[in-house]
Amino acid sequence: MALGAFVAGLLLAETEFVKAIQGTVEPFKGILLGVFFFSVGMGVDVHAVTRDPLLLFACLAGLVLLKSAILILLGRIFGLSWLSAIEFGLLLGPGGEFAFVSITQAAALQLLNAMQSSFLLVLTAISLVAVPPLSQLGQGIRARFQSAPAHPELAVRPPRADKRAIVVGYGRVGAVVCDLLQRHGINFVAVDRNPQTVTRARHSHPEVYYGNAADAEFLKACGIDTASGIIVTVDVADDLNEIVATARRLRPDIPIVARARDAAHARQLYSAAVTDAVPETIEASLQVSEAALVMLGVPMGPAIASIHEKRDEFRRELRDAARAAPAFRSAKTPSWLRKRRL
Repeated sequence: MALGAFVAGLLLAETEFVKAIQGTVEPFKGILLGVFFFSVGMGVDVHAVTRDPLLLFACLAGLVLLKSAILILLGRIFGLSWLSAIEFGLLLGPGGEFAFVSITQAAALQLLNAMQSSFLLVLTAISLVAVPPLSQLGQGIRARFQSAPAHPELAVRPPRADKRAIVVGYGRVGAVVCDLLQRHGINFVAVDRNPQTVTRARHSHPEVYYGNAADAEFLKACGIDTASGIIVTVDVADDLNEIVATARRLRPDIPIVARARDAAHARQLYSAAVTDAVPETIEASLQVSEAALVMLGVPMGPAIASIHEKRDEFRRELRDAARAAPAFRSAKTPSWLRKRRL
């Protein structure tokens, strides 16, 4: 039954019904995961750990090393770099969840005796606990040995210029922002930490540069000390927060407009003293509302005006919530921004 459910899920995931299935399962996903790990925990024989702990952890090390070596080799065969292959191997080196099914099935077919199946179940469970530290180890190895890409265009540093905007992130949102800045004759420089994105962009937009905007020295090289403002459009919340914190530390007075995932993230950004945060979910609802009003016969002018009023209401609510938070009243918040908000 477990194998059938697993295969059925794989097959359905490749059909046009996948979104409907996700919508049906999503409310119960946390409960189902909890039931799975709870049942796994109940099936673990604690005595198997205390019976021979040295053998257990030796087998654990052997499992991770052997499986990681095989996966690293496969990663290299399929074109991954050494750093990506090592991170890939360490992440998938421990035993997988489906091992519980196969071990139980093997015990039911008497391919394993009770002691062997108990030992293997404990070994798999402990290896799953090792996934987070192994993932951090892989990321640490990548961060330690990863160097700047060898493409000559990516080694170019942005030239210094006064009173220009800095756009951080040249994905789908950043590209639109840069296009509009260019149309209005606003001088800007765009940066992105994805080598492929920068390589593609520089063929048509030479003002896009490779670099990590969370690095204070790189922001200084971009001219943050004389920049007119920063627009942060990256879609990873942790990276975005780090970039905002670095920029605010270097220039407490610089205006910062940041893309936010949702209202909660926008409140967090306002607490970090951004000038304006734009939540994706709210903006999408406002654009749908504008299109609906126009479609239903509301004149364009009043429709746009009402959308702007609603946007201002959302902005005031988020800023008020951020102002009420302790982080907003910290000493790190610039005085000019506190006066402006008050």
